Amino acid sequence: MSGREDGGEPEGPLGEDVIRTPSGTNSQERFQRRLSVIWAEEYEVDIGPHVFPTLKYRLVKDRLVADGTLSPEDILTPRPASDEDLGRVHTRGYLEKIREDRLSQLERAVLEVPFSPALREASVLCAGGSILAGRLALQEGIAVHLGGGFHHAFADHGEGFCLLNDIAIAVAALLADGSIGRASIVDLDVHQGNGTASIFSRDDRVFTLSAHQQWNYPGYKPPSDLDLGLPDGMGDAEYLQVLEKSLSGAVADHGPDLVFYLAGADPYRQDQLGGLALSMEGLRDRDELVFSVARSAGVPVAVALAGGYARREADTVQIHCQTVRAALAWGPIR
Repeated sequence: MSGREDGGEPEGPLGEDVIRTPSGTNSQERFQRRLSVIWAEEYEVDIGPHVFPTLKYRLVKDRLVADGTLSPEDILTPRPASDEDLGRVHTRGYLEKIREDRLSQLERAVLEVPFSPALREASVLCAGGSILAGRLALQEGIAVHLGGGFHHAFADHGEGFCLLNDIAIAVAALLADGSIGRASIVDLDVHQGNGTASIFSRDDRVFTLSAHQQWNYPGYKPPSDLDLGLPDGMGDAEYLQVLEKSLSGAVADHGPDLVFYLAGADPYRQDQLGGLALSMEGLRDRDELVFSVARSAGVPVAVALAGGYARREADTVQIHCQTVRAALAWGPIR
């Protein structure tokens, strides 16, 4: 498995501006900011012919290493989320069902991906990856999970390709151990984060923002704290205007200790499951806007990739890669 294994607290003082100087170079001539990235080969689950490309996680990692954006030492392997972590968000009955492979036919149909032990293990590991991303972001200012963003999973069932809600699990873990007192979830996947909205509907410590195509999946949309339901075909300029108008105020008013950013690639105009019309450049500007708002507010950001189903697989990979590059360009926030 590539990278180093790290499931606990990262080294170094909180808020340190960590840089890495390539061997044999003068630090005044050349340096590279360090960006911690979480990935595991187990995320690539064989689900047969499917619109959800689970191999995208590996392809993104390989591209970023090949072009020098990341070094292998930047890539961390997470540990699985614990039963205690899972139980803060999901019901005991649901966790027992997926542990014992007892999902009903209806539950399997609503999940929309074939259930298997490999999918279960990948989902538990992915939840651990999002917890680690949150911890690293608190230390380093920003961290990226090459996975995660499974926002359609509810407390008692999975749906829409999402077996476990890794973002909710991560936020709940950080709240429980006192690492944070408040969190904001900025969900910019093309689909509304219905599971996340439901899970945190009565928790004032967590502010949920979802900017999504209104007339798209899911049909049932429990209200987020702020829902931006966007019309079909919205392009770059209108999208960025709506987002900029709402995002700064939402972050400032809530005063989070951490932002979890779901950087979905599926608002792309060539996405198979989306109906917005953002270009790659517009999606890059979106990422930069989120990082800029967080940096201005002094709030760390943990990034998850979330959805992406472009007609050309290479486009999905490119969009996710530019999110990582944007995170690296902004560098540590604290």
